[in-house]
Amino acid sequence: MASITTTTTAVAKQANFTIDPDQALKASKALLAHIKKTAKENAASSNKKNILDAAADDDEATTVAETPIWLTVTTKRHIHDSKALKPNKISLPHPLNTDNESTICIIVSEPQRHYKNVVASEDFPAELRGRITRVIDFKHLIAKFKQYEAQRKLFAEHDIFLADDRIINRLPKAISVFYKTTAKRPIPVVFQSKKAKVDGAKPKKTKRSPDEPNCRPVAEVAAEIQKAIGAALVNLSPSNNTAVKVGYASMDGEALSENIVKVANDMANKYVPKKKNGIKSIFVKGPETVALPIWQDTELWVDAETDVIEKGSEQAKAIEARKEQANVGKKRKSIDASEEEPKSKKAKKAAVVDSNDDNLDKQIAERKTKLRKAKKVAQSAMEE
Repeated sequence: MASITTTTTAVAKQANFTIDPDQALKASKALLAHIKKTAKENAASSNKKNILDAAADDDEATTVAETPIWLTVTTKRHIHDSKALKPNKISLPHPLNTDNESTICIIVSEPQRHYKNVVASEDFPAELRGRITRVIDFKHLIAKFKQYEAQRKLFAEHDIFLADDRIINRLPKAISVFYKTTAKRPIPVVFQSKKAKVDGAKPKKTKRSPDEPNCRPVAEVAAEIQKAIGAALVNLSPSNNTAVKVGYASMDGEALSENIVKVANDMANKYVPKKKNGIKSIFVKGPETVALPIWQDTELWVDAETDVIEKGSEQAKAIEARKEQANVGKKRKSIDASEEEPKSKKAKKAAVVDSNDDNLDKQIAERKTKLRKAKKVAQSAMEE
């Protein structure tokens, strides 16, 4: 029976993680109701009187509608070993960006002219084309926007930035203004054409001329752009808490809950180490609200035998010993080295300079004689 139980547990650990849609719906409705109620209470308690009441009501409704909803995933271990500047995408059933007036800047690989022709093509959606205000390749980007002020102007002129997956890792060094905040960090898009496998194996790479573009068809490029604009972005870092924007307060409870379920499941199955066993809790919250629980685990550790160290054990003593040791660097000595008596160093003997005292005394005597004569001349001139 023990072997059967072990096998069943192992299979359960490998199963994909799924959260309860009903629990997500309850939390979504409660959170949206609380945000709207709080906004009304704050507006009613405000002592400021505005003559333009209609305009004030519109501003209040806009503020509530733009309130973001965040899904926070707490893991038992760090979700990533380093800070990744390239965000990951999760497709949503209800896209986040539905504003048809937001402007888009696309950073592509060479040649730039080919991608401009793709956007200007008749097969490209006209509505999406109207939102794309700039298409520029990496070479022209670093040439035109080398100065920081030019980068800031480019950053302010566009609402969304998309970057080809092939050159996005070179952007942090070239255009640093994009990475001061996560608000407009470039979203990766895949424009490179995918070659079909031959007999289940990848085809051999063939050399292309610099003028020959490696680009997908027009319809696929447009679909990739549309998909990236409405996706949820996951920024991974060496932390056990990751927040992902899943919607806005303007959504209804059903749409928000569907986004929550999609993001939570994809986060657990794609990015969290150990999948379900690596998740400690999942919450949903607003910017100024408490976090409502959606899923929580009773186990605090992935593996209690390796993650938990008993007090007084050899591993615990070794860790304490490492903490007590000082850092050993070029300008700092270790504790053991400081306890040793410093070795006495022999003073270097300065090189003796040969001097001629007779000549020096003669020069001093001559100088004193000249000074006495000058003094006598000055006194005699004053007496006359």
